[in-house]
Amino acid sequence: MNGTAAMEFRRGAGESVVALRGTLDARTLPPIWPGARAAVRENGASPLRVDAGGVTYCDGSGIAFLVDLLREGTRQGGRVTITNLAPRFAELLGQFDHAALDDEALTPRAPPLSLIEQLGRASLQLAADLRQQTDYLRRVLGCLSYQLTHPSAVRWKEVLGVAEQTGVNGLPVVTLIAFLMGVVLAYQAAVPMRQYGAEVLVANLIGLSMLRELAPLMTSIVLAGRTGAAFAAEIGTMRVNEEIDALTTMALDPLRFLVVPRLLATMFVTPLLTIFAGIVGLIGGGLVMLSFDIPLVTYFKQIMGVVSIGDFTGGLFKSTVFAFLVAAIGCLRGLETVGGPQAVGQAATRAVVSAIVMIVVFDGLFAVLFNLFGF
Repeated sequence: MNGTAAMEFRRGAGESVVALRGTLDARTLPPIWPGARAAVRENGASPLRVDAGGVTYCDGSGIAFLVDLLREGTRQGGRVTITNLAPRFAELLGQFDHAALDDEALTPRAPPLSLIEQLGRASLQLAADLRQQTDYLRRVLGCLSYQLTHPSAVRWKEVLGVAEQTGVNGLPVVTLIAFLMGVVLAYQAAVPMRQYGAEVLVANLIGLSMLRELAPLMTSIVLAGRTGAAFAAEIGTMRVNEEIDALTTMALDPLRFLVVPRLLATMFVTPLLTIFAGIVGLIGGGLVMLSFDIPLVTYFKQIMGVVSIGDFTGGLFKSTVFAFLVAAIGCLRGLETVGGPQAVGQAATRAVVSAIVMIVVFDGLFAVLFNLFGF
């Protein structure tokens, strides 16, 4: 309907008045709506009367406008009344209770889900996550195999930088944990074995445990806390800042450009850290055995006699697989980041938790497989 709308605010000693005239519809309301709300807000807790005697037409938008004025008056703690509104328009306005139209009431609430619906949605979400992660793993392995067969395509400067961050900077904490693990393991085993005069057999336990199990496991868990979280935070920040979208726009594959260098660096330095951790753990155990009158020569000869090359290479193989899991999961959580700084922190947390869980799961699988194949 053609027409115009006008609003006039008159402040009075006992009661202020907002006078409305003309047509109240979606076309005419935008110019006067902010002013009317400002008048109600300016009036504060004083009584206010909205004189709608000059309104000639009012549709749903006009009713929403009047309801909004009533709600604004309630927020200010005042009393707003609407007078002289034509009966046919007043009937429409009477269908709404402005007091019940608060912010919570306007927010639709989803009906509660049954247990079967919750299980169904959780199953669908799990299937979608597995499908997404399987596709990510397939693409990562494809990019990794391509760059391994085409060394000139590898960003070696980036690989060396990540290797320094992952390996050299992580060496002190790996050394400390491995040494203390060897010391604790030796003490815990030597005390009961001393009752039977078999302290020398503690070397067998330390050698097999450190080189085959504890060195790759501890090193990988340390890397999950340091490197996995760092990868997730770095790539997550790039995702939040839309830098990864910029790479895609420039026809650069984020997996080949960001993920593969981190995978190569981590898989290269983790076996080296594992070897170092194993040696340090054996030294820590040997120092403890000195207090039990077991010379270092005897201790290391006992280890050489019980530890085979299969035990050593098995530990290195596990550490390489664990390194792949840590780097791949950290980069995946970073690529999945959506939101702001809080999302980056959540991505780092998820990367650490997921990597540790997968390390433990694969360690159990390796234990079963090594036993089946006689390693």
